[in-house]
Amino acid sequence: MKADYKNWMPKGMIQGDACKLDFANETFDAVTSNYVYHNIPSKDRQAILLETLRTLKKGGTFAIHDIMSKGKYGDMQAFEKKLKDMGYEDVQLIDTTDGIFMSKWESTWMGLSGSTLLVGTK
Repeated sequence: MKADYKNWMPKGMIQGDACKLDFANETFDAVTSNYVYHNIPSKDRQAILLETLRTLKKGGTFAIHDIMSKGKYGDMQAFEKKLKDMGYEDVQLIDTTDGIFMSKWESTWMGLSGSTLLVGTK
């Protein structure tokens, strides 16, 4: 039996598919996510990131935090360069296991090795 999530979702929330978002290009001023995409079954999580960023307005900002290990996301330095080549600005990959957010030991203990914040502006 399929669960009916519409009855418990907060007003204004929309259920959808992260691999194919039901929003027009350049819909949102900002997009954000915190430890979500690594849970989505996909062989190409960079494609999911691009799908999310497709919905961002020109000049909009993004902050996506996830376990961006090479095994889950592939080469994120190359993806960072790709975004810059596409015209995104201020694109940064920030290691959140270097002591600012948590230590390497804490990230390993919590199963968050590879935790990275991808930020920038479209």
